[in-house]
Amino acid sequence: MNNRRQFLKTLGWAAAGVTFAHPLWQACSPKSARETTTDSTSVAPPDRQPFFKISLAEWSLHKALYANEFTNLDFPAKAKNDFGISAVEYVNSFFKDKAKDTAYLTELKKRCDDLGVTSVLIMCDGEGEMANLDAKKRQEAVENHFKWVEAAKFLGCHSIRVNCFGIGTAEEVAKAGTDGLRKLSEFAQPLGINVIVENHGGYSSDGKWLSGVMRAVGLPNCGTLPDFGNFCVRREKGDMWESPCAEMYDRYLGVEELMPFAKGVSAKSNNFDATGNCIETDYAKMLPIVKAAGYTGYIGIEYEGSELSEPEGIRATKRLLEKVGSWA
Repeated sequence: MNNRRQFLKTLGWAAAGVTFAHPLWQACSPKSARETTTDSTSVAPPDRQPFFKISLAEWSLHKALYANEFTNLDFPAKAKNDFGISAVEYVNSFFKDKAKDTAYLTELKKRCDDLGVTSVLIMCDGEGEMANLDAKKRQEAVENHFKWVEAAKFLGCHSIRVNCFGIGTAEEVAKAGTDGLRKLSEFAQPLGINVIVENHGGYSSDGKWLSGVMRAVGLPNCGTLPDFGNFCVRREKGDMWESPCAEMYDRYLGVEELMPFAKGVSAKSNNFDATGNCIETDYAKMLPIVKAAGYTGYIGIEYEGSELSEPEGIRATKRLLEKVGSWA
C-alpha cells in the first residue's frame, strides 16, 4: 500500500488539508465479528464450489512489478501458472503509456487468449478527479478515461474501475461526481463497458454516500467495486493516504450498501492468523453479505500485506476464499 500511496501522491491524488466529515461513523471490530459468526475453519462438503469466480488483482504483485521482476505483459501467465487463476484485473499504472498502443494491446490479448485467461477489468488511477468541483478539470478527467474504456473493450474486459475524488462538502462532491460518472458512463455504454467506483478513501469510503451517487447517476453501466478493506473516511492529518486513519466506516455495512450496484468485488487481505483467517476482515461474515446480494461474478484477490510474501499472501487469500465461499 505504501508504494501505491506514494505513486498516487506523486500523481497529485493526495489532497493535503482536506477533511472528510462523516456523521455515520461505526467502529469496525473484526475480532468481535469473528466471535459472533461461523468459524471459517469449518470444512466444506467436497462437492461444494464457491458461489463466485476468483480473479487476481495485479496490485497484489505491485512490489515485484515495481522491482521489474516481470512486466504487465507477463501478468496473465503469472496468474495462471503460479496461482491457478484464469482471470485478471489490471492496474493502469503498470502500462500507463500503452492505452492507445494497438500492438501492445494485441500482444497482451494474444497472451491471454493462448493461456485461456479472461481480462476482467482495468483499475484506473492518476487520470484526474472525476468529482472535481471545477467543471473544466472534471471534464478533462472524464476524457482522460476514454482511452481506458477503449482499451478495456479491446482486451475483452467488462469494466474500468475509477475513483470518485473531489474537494468540497459531501453534497458538492456528490453532485460533481454524479456529473462526471454519468458523462463517462454515457461514453462507455455503446462499447459495452461498465464504469465502476471503488470505495477508495474519503467520501467514497462512505457506503451511504457512494450508493447515493450511484442512484443519482442512474445508468445501468455505472456501478461499484466494493473492497473489503478501504473504509477510512478521514485521516488524522486530512490527507488522502499517508497519515493514520482517524475515522473508519463499518466495512460490513459499507459492503452491504454497495453490493446492490456491484459489478465486481475486491477481496482485500493483509494479515492472517495461525488458522488462515484474515485478521482485518471476517470472511465468514463478509462473504454471506456478498452472496445475499445475488452476486455470482468475480471476486478479485488483492493482497497488500507485508508479513507474507506476495505469492504467499495471494495463495493464503485464495485458500480462504475457496474455503469460506464453498459453504457461505
